[in-house]
Amino acid sequence: MGCNTLNAQPMRTAGGELERSLLRAGYSKADATQFAQTLGARHAESNRDRMRNIFKDVPVIYGFSSKAPLGPYAAATLQKYFQSGPAGEFGSGRPSGRLLSLFAPVSMTVVNGARDDDLHAGFRRDACHFADDRLTSAQKLAFVHSLLRRDAAEARMFLDAIERQAASISPAERQLPAVKAVLDDIGRDSASRDRFIAFARDADEPSTRTRMLAVARTLGWLSDDQHQAELRVMLDEHLAGKPIGSSEVDLFCAMNRELSPATTDAPLLRKAALHSSTVGQSAVLACLGDREAHARVLDALTGSDGEALEIAQVYLRHRPITDADEMRVLTRGIAKMPGSDAQVRALDTLARQKVSDSASLDELLRLYAVSKSVNVQRAIAGILIRADYKALPQRELVSSLSRHRLKSADGADLIDVLIRRVQAQ
Repeated sequence: MGCNTLNAQPMRTAGGELERSLLRAGYSKADATQFAQTLGARHAESNRDRMRNIFKDVPVIYGFSSKAPLGPYAAATLQKYFQSGPAGEFGSGRPSGRLLSLFAPVSMTVVNGARDDDLHAGFRRDACHFADDRLTSAQKLAFVHSLLRRDAAEARMFLDAIERQAASISPAERQLPAVKAVLDDIGRDSASRDRFIAFARDADEPSTRTRMLAVARTLGWLSDDQHQAELRVMLDEHLAGKPIGSSEVDLFCAMNRELSPATTDAPLLRKAALHSSTVGQSAVLACLGDREAHARVLDALTGSDGEALEIAQVYLRHRPITDADEMRVLTRGIAKMPGSDAQVRALDTLARQKVSDSASLDELLRLYAVSKSVNVQRAIAGILIRADYKALPQRELVSSLSRHRLKSADGADLIDVLIRRVQAQ
């Protein structure tokens, strides 16, 4: 009786990435489109699909394609049906026209459970291999191997499940004879290995490529050194000109923890540091330890480019500001920005840095006093409420916050919360 229980909207799509990979692999345009659509439909996993798969062979499943009714409405409607429902409907295996008509105003719909002759019955059998707790780790791993023998595009669609299964095998399980035998079989399967790694290298999204390469290492298709080399190649490609947005910065900065010093201290990276022209490139280099690139990313915080600011925000989640002088320079730069949405976003970024430097806090209070934007004042309050404002004179702080605050059309806000907290100290 819940919302969206029979919603047919796909929760997963094959996406354009898959079709582009198929085209580069040699498929014709028509075949690539058809294969991608087939895989997308098979792996869509809408709520309706999941419900049908859970209740296999059940002849009638009722649910809602969007919002379900509230309890009192549903109770009254069901009561009306139970009092007047035609005899023989219960257990008949046929949908009740009367029940559907009573709930018609609130998106009730009906489906049957999955059957063995359904178009996508094969997907259900595949998915159940990962969930069936009657199967041993060796049996599940053997099934993973069977998936990897198929077209790499289909293995890509099962990547989530393959990742979980590969990661679930403990070091002790790997030494069990049955598990070790399957892993050895996978390791010797050079044809599947080459298809899988080639597909990974060709992936549009570096996150997909990284995940597939990690699976290849877990399955024994890449040694640690080979895995590092693959990551290094991906880094080189993006630093040489492939697009680097906030998601790539987040990935590469997190990935830096896995990279060996030999991977990040290389001539090509030093060359990239000399020619980096985008904030994305600078952010990646800064995560790898380049101080000049770090300064270029901080400069982006005080600019008007929204995409560059977003990249800087992501970067600072991985490399917070710890130097007081650096914090003061950044705070002064933000204070000089025009009162705009960009300034508010820059202040929100600063709030996540837990400002404790008294000179920086003084600069923010001066900005608060002269600002003509209530949103800027709220953003400053967001910084102060997280900061070590106890270092500031409490009486003067309350006075400044109250005297200079702009009228809020929304009533009480974060500024009021901050004033109450300071008064309570």
